[in-house]
Amino acid sequence: MIKCSNRSDIPPFLALDSMIEAKALEAKGADIIHLEIGQPSSPAPKAVMQALIEAMGDGDTHGYSVAKGVPALRDAISADYAKTYDARISSDDIAITVGSSTAFALSFLAAFDVGDRVALPTPGYPAYRNLMMAMGIEPVALPARAEQSWMPSLREMESWDELPDGLIIASPHNPTGVVLSESEMKEICDWCQKHSVRLISDEIYHGLTYGKQATTAAHYSSDAIIVSGFSKYFSMTGWRLGWMVIPQDLKPSVERLIANLYISAPTPNQMGAIHAFDATPELDANLARYAANRTILLEGLAPEFLGNHAPCDGAFYLYADISAISNDSQKLADDLLHKAGVAVTAGVDFDPEQGHKHLRLSFAGATKDMHEAVRRINAFIKEHIKTQKSA
Repeated sequence: MIKCSNRSDIPPFLALDSMIEAKALEAKGADIIHLEIGQPSSPAPKAVMQALIEAMGDGDTHGYSVAKGVPALRDAISADYAKTYDARISSDDIAITVGSSTAFALSFLAAFDVGDRVALPTPGYPAYRNLMMAMGIEPVALPARAEQSWMPSLREMESWDELPDGLIIASPHNPTGVVLSESEMKEICDWCQKHSVRLISDEIYHGLTYGKQATTAAHYSSDAIIVSGFSKYFSMTGWRLGWMVIPQDLKPSVERLIANLYISAPTPNQMGAIHAFDATPELDANLARYAANRTILLEGLAPEFLGNHAPCDGAFYLYADISAISNDSQKLADDLLHKAGVAVTAGVDFDPEQGHKHLRLSFAGATKDMHEAVRRINAFIKEHIKTQKSA
């Protein structure tokens, strides 16, 4: 038998699998409401698209950029940290990546060795766990469920036989919507510094908060790797542009990894992204729509479906507790898709142990779709409960 690697045998990314299945049904004529994927329905900002068009006609943008990215884009990101957070980050410490996903791969490769252990709040973004497994890094679940008020506990890690080599946090958090306060972020950064634990701070959902303000780890740690990008707040998912703020001790290795892994992010896309930071009014209008969509789901969905849902204070997800009506989130997600025409993601994608009691719904789409999703889900749940009682 021809050799295949064991490390590539990782779990599927169920959110993307759900999207593929939903689109296959649409291709056959089904009417599907998409709540399964964290993708804004709004286009990239107008100024960004215009800049891309102009860049495509410029011969200088047809080749590679330097490995860490177009200097003007890194300058724009540095200026935004100063403006938004009053954080001084040199553009030389910033690298442009092919989406934030590549930034995580670079972080894991640069910071950890095979056999190292990295703690991650659970539920959490599945690609963290899956990528680590493929690289021989052991992901260690750090409970951050309803019993822990949806927050990871530093004391929990201190009770372990061995402290982890790394810790990943995300604020705003996917899928729970938890937003760390300044004091909570500082406590985590200080703890990691004290215990020589490498911190990776996922800040991809910055700009998407409802009543709270997200803070950056850059304020409190020079050793943390910070990951962000243009997919969420900036509505540029398909552009595949992210960035990372790199600690001094990792800069040489990250730059070498970039050069060998993908050489550079797409140059024309980078030229367009420079103008994303000038589009705040347009982007904040999207945020207002997400806030309205959030209210529609929270106020409209049946209590049996919402259950003891997560805070939903940031990002654009509702992590619903469906334990009152089902103990199998994957089956319920499949039934919602095929019987109600609503695509959602099973909680087992984010929490292999307790995710069977949860579903994640994205409210990044059109407001009319949220109203229709509420109508369809509530009708489905009513019939589902009736069937359960008669069984």
